[in-house]
Formats: sequence, C-alpha cells, structure tokens
Amino acid sequence: MRRRHPHRTEPAIPNPPAPTPPARPPGTPAPAQSRSDDVLKVHRLAHSGGSAAVLRWLGARLGGWAGVVGTAPVPDPRGAADPCIPELALRGAAELADRGLRSAVLDGGASTALLFALGEGRALAAVLRPPHDPAAPALLADAAVPLALVLRAEEAERREQRAELAESRAREAVLHLLMNGRLSTAHQIAEALSPSLPEPMRMYVVACRPGERTAVARLCGELTGGSAWVVRCPVYEGHLIVLVPADGPAGPDGDAGLGAVVAAAVPGCAVGASGELPLREAPAAYTQAFHALAVARSRPGRHARFGPGPEPELAAHAAGAGWAAAVLAPLHTYRPRRPQDPGAQELRATARAWLDFGPHATRLLKVHRNTLATRLRLIESLTGADLSRLADQAALSLALRLAPDGPLSAPAGPGAPPADIGAGLDAVLCHPDLAAWARAHLAPLTGPDAPPGAYGTVRAWLRHDARLAPTAAALGISVPGTRKRLARMETVLQRSLLRSPSARHDLWLAHRAAELAEPDAEP
Repeated sequence: MRRRHPHRTEPAIPNPPAPTPPARPPGTPAPAQSRSDDVLKVHRLAHSGGSAAVLRWLGARLGGWAGVVGTAPVPDPRGAADPCIPELALRGAAELADRGLRSAVLDGGASTALLFALGEGRALAAVLRPPHDPAAPALLADAAVPLALVLRAEEAERREQRAELAESRAREAVLHLLMNGRLSTAHQIAEALSPSLPEPMRMYVVACRPGERTAVARLCGELTGGSAWVVRCPVYEGHLIVLVPADGPAGPDGDAGLGAVVAAAVPGCAVGASGELPLREAPAAYTQAFHALAVARSRPGRHARFGPGPEPELAAHAAGAGWAAAVLAPLHTYRPRRPQDPGAQELRATARAWLDFGPHATRLLKVHRNTLATRLRLIESLTGADLSRLADQAALSLALRLAPDGPLSAPAGPGAPPADIGAGLDAVLCHPDLAAWARAHLAPLTGPDAPPGAYGTVRAWLRHDARLAPTAAALGISVPGTRKRLARMETVLQRSLLRSPSARHDLWLAHRAAELAEPDAEP
C-alpha cells in the first residue's frame, strides 16, 4: 500500500462531462414535449423577430427551406417569381390555388414540399429532403397561425408607414404652396388633411434630433389642442415647421408660450418663433422664426421670438414696388421654349429657394444640382444679375419680396436685353423709410452690448460677398476666429448669419442704405 505524503495533495479528478444526447435522425418521432416547446418557440420568435425570424428558425429546425409563397396569380405578366423560392414550392402553391385546398404535400422525388394556406393569397411552404421529420407537418400547421397573424401585422405597419409618408409629402406640398403665394390651393389640400391653416398665424421652427421629430410634432399638437399645422422641414433634417393661430397664449418676456413649453419638455431642443403675420406672409414668417432660432440656441431657455423692427419689404414697399416690378418683368413674362422646361413660376420659386438655402435648395425643390445650376444661369440671363455677388443677391432678394407673382407687362421679345438689377436700387435705398430701417437694423452693432469691432467685422464680411476665407484674410485672423465673431454677431443682431436663410442680404441692404444716407460717416 502506497503511503500518502503528509504535505502532498492528490490532483482532483474532474467530473466527467454529461453525455451529449445523440442527434435525432430524420424519420424518428420527436419527444413528447418537443411539439409544445416548438409552438412556444414559434410564438416567441413571431413576437420578437417577426416573420423573417420564424421562417429562419423553421428552415433550421427542419433542415430544409422554409418560406412564404404566393398562391394568387400575378396580375402583371411581366412579374417574375423570386429566384430564391424553390420550383417545387411554386408548383405546390399553384396546386393549392387551383384546387382550393388548405394544405398540400407535393413529392418531387429528390425533395418534398409541404404547404399550408395562410390566407390573403399566401402559403407557408417547406421543401425538405426525404426522409423528412415526421413531426414536420404538425410543426408547420402549428406555425401557420402565428405566422399568418404576424404577416398581417407587418403588412398593416407597412401600410401605416406609406400613409404617414404620403401625409408628410402632402404637408410639404402645402408648405411649398404657401412659400410661393398660392394660398387657395394650399387651403384646399390643408382642409383634406386637417387642421385648417391658421389665419393669422405665428410660425415656429423647432430644432431637435431627427429621431425626435415625430414625438415633438405630437407634443405640439397636444399643446395647441390639435390646431397646430406641423410640417417636417424638407431642407434641415432635424427641423419642424409649426404654424399655430396667432391668438394663442403668450409666455414671459413676450415669447410665445408654445416655444417655452417645447424647449423645456425636450432636452437639447431649440425653438424660434415669428411675429404674428397673415398667412400670405409665410415666407417672411419662416425667415423670422429661423432668425429667432439662431438666437434661441445661445439662450439658457433655448427659445426666442423674432426681435423688434420692420422687415425691409415693409419699409421699402412705397419706394421699391415699381423698381421691383421693372427688375422682375423679364422673369415674370418668360415663356419656356419646350413644355418640359421650367416656366416663370418655377424660376421664381427656384430663385427664392436658392437665395434662402444656397446649394441646399435642391432638397427643397427636389431637383438635381445640375438642374439647379441650369435654372440659375437662366435666371441670371433674364434678370441681369451676377448671383456670385452679394450685392446682386440682395437686390434680387428684395425685388422678389416686393413684386407680385403675376406678369406685370407685355412679354419681352426674344431679343430683348436683360434687365439691370442694380439700376434704380440706390434710389430705393435713399428713401427715408429705408434709411430709418437701416439705422435701426444696424444699431445693435454699435450699441453697448456689441463686442469691440462688431461693425467692422460685419462690414468686411459683406464687402467680401459673405465668404469666410477672404473676410478672415482682410481682418488678419483665422477662418475659425472669423466664424466665432460672426456667431457672436448673431446674438447681437438676433439674426442668423452663418446658416441659411441668412440675414446677409438684409445686412447688405442696410449697410448700403446707411452709406447713401451718410456717405462721409465712418462707424
């Protein structure tokens, strides 16, 4: 007998692993509890992963192909069957439809197809190699009921998504009509969607995360009792445009109450509100709300209302209506040579979209960038504007806001020279109403709250066509430093400068009007 050493321990003998049950060969009956386990598994997969998860598990469980095939005839003769579906399953589906059966087994020699009708022209099919599991028919019959239910639920969800997309596109169309002054058509579409468009109204621009837009839109509807007209912004992915009746409640400091509540309820959200305007001035309301949004981003409460002061088109209406009509007459009376070419209304909408959003106008107009470039060249040839220059951009922007949509004179002949967009603008800007507006517009840049050199920074930016790189070179600072200075000017002016729609056009007009009023003055 071997003596055990007092300080030495014997190595422990591990327990032997439990024997793995042998795989059940095809053709042998399943255990008694297997069917109930399979049914429970199918229901869990249908709830958590949908029809795709159920079909994947059935294929793996039965060792073959499992899928859904159509039993209804294809209405389009050009339609082709899915190449992933076995031919035997398609033949079985045809037999099921021809004979009006609920289930069928089709023997193809090398494989067998088992089919169970799901309703609505569909059937659950499995293609298995013989000898297949004898429990396969019972398993497929058990899976057919939850699979049919989950397929209907998925189809209902797809229909709901299509309906939501259609409504979103229709609301966006209403927004386009409002921005282009076509109020009658906008009202007709809005009445079909509900609610009615508010008149007069206040417009909000809400900036939030793109995934939160649905929840924020629902919140705006609840806060306004269903009277808010909500549109997903077609240009900025995280923006919502909300129109509410102008007689809604007002919050502290003159800010609209809706903006304060939404900004407080949604973390990271910012809200800008316009003044109270008639519906026909929707473009001005959007610009006001967007400028207010730029201010709201830097405020602790994350909401702001458009600051005081008239719009330039209101101040310039008496002096500039005739000038704008003359400038835009070639555009309003333009007739395209081909039916597929844009007409006067489309060119006007293109000009406004580009002046407001720059290259992002392609998202608003739903056109290719090359199409946009072609239209802009045509607009330049008709108006005589050089749209690479900020001065011509500002002049065209003011003219579009002052002139009506309709033709103003007889159509220009094919050889008529283009208009001179700058001719007569100085006379408009010398009007006392414009001079007073310009002083009020530029006053914050020289006021007590303005940082040092504020007016000089903005003036250099305007002189270099609102481009950051040449402005930075003229100021002797870096491009990021110039951008930071202009961002501070947004808070001072309560206007957006760096993001479109930018106040650069109004600033150029105000600066030019101030120069004409006091040519020897140096701020």
